[in-house]
Amino acid sequence: MAGPGGSGAGGRGVVISDNWPGYSLDLFTYPQHYYGDLEYVLIPHGIIVDRTERLAKDIVQDIGDNDIVVLCVLKGGYKFCADLVEHIKNLSRNSERFISMKVDFVRLKSYHNDQSMQDMQIMGGDDLSKLTGKNVLIVEDIVGTGRTMKVLLNTIEKYKPKMIKVASLLVKRTSRPDGYRPDYYGFEIPDLFVVGYALDYNEHFRDLNHICVINDHGKAKYRV
Repeated sequence: MAGPGGSGAGGRGVVISDNWPGYSLDLFTYPQHYYGDLEYVLIPHGIIVDRTERLAKDIVQDIGDNDIVVLCVLKGGYKFCADLVEHIKNLSRNSERFISMKVDFVRLKSYHNDQSMQDMQIMGGDDLSKLTGKNVLIVEDIVGTGRTMKVLLNTIEKYKPKMIKVASLLVKRTSRPDGYRPDYYGFEIPDLFVVGYALDYNEHFRDLNHICVINDHGKAKYRV
């Protein structure tokens, strides 16, 4: 996918440059109830699927024949997580090394007024003490500044897992150059408001398969 500004592998991601114009909405199908709400398609669904398949391969090569506990961060991460796990299972089926996977779900609730994010609640999921001695793969939809992820990692590290890796579909370029980088990520994107492929705007757009940029009309229509 050289168009958006080159590609990478092995701990890097596809970099979508700031001046990438995206794809015209007319080139793809998408739910009719979102007509007029979107600017353009940033990443078409098929490219997301192909990139996820490659991330699964990288993860299997690194984690090998160890059992993995996948911790999916809801709600935005569920689609990427389901597809990633499916690809890992397929790779496992077709190799001598069988990888057993257990998927659990957590929701992170942060209080936006508290800038330190220290009050973040981890909701759901099994008792985190079960992660002791395990290989943990956290799956997230998008990482911005990485503050939330750092808090989650600090919490999980207290339970002494054997290994902890983070896979995020998207990494957003923010103004903070010291921003956290996940171990695996699909695409590095400009600082845009994106929706689709389970990423939502006030619970809307989760049923959109492509990752798109929302327009002002869409923001106003679904504002709460």
